[in-house]
Amino acid sequence: MRILLMGVSGSGKSTLGPMLGEALGVPFADADAFHPPANIEKMSRGEPLTDADRAPWLMALGAWLAAQPQGGVIGCSAL
Repeated sequence: MRILLMGVSGSGKSTLGPMLGEALGVPFADADAFHPPANIEKMSRGEPLTDADRAPWLMALGAWLAAQPQGGVIGCSAL
């Protein structure tokens, strides 16, 4: 089971995600931790990410989920 828990900032993903993962017996990850440094720098300057910026991030999320043999939960704003 692979779950993408989505919601806007402050909606409870970081609170509910770990609890959901624990209840299901699978790991939880925060999608923000998968951004490459260039994306973090860009966002810290208030610049929106492009689809090209998001591509390596999305690939990293997919790779992490695929590497979880029992499944996993990722919390993501998906904006």
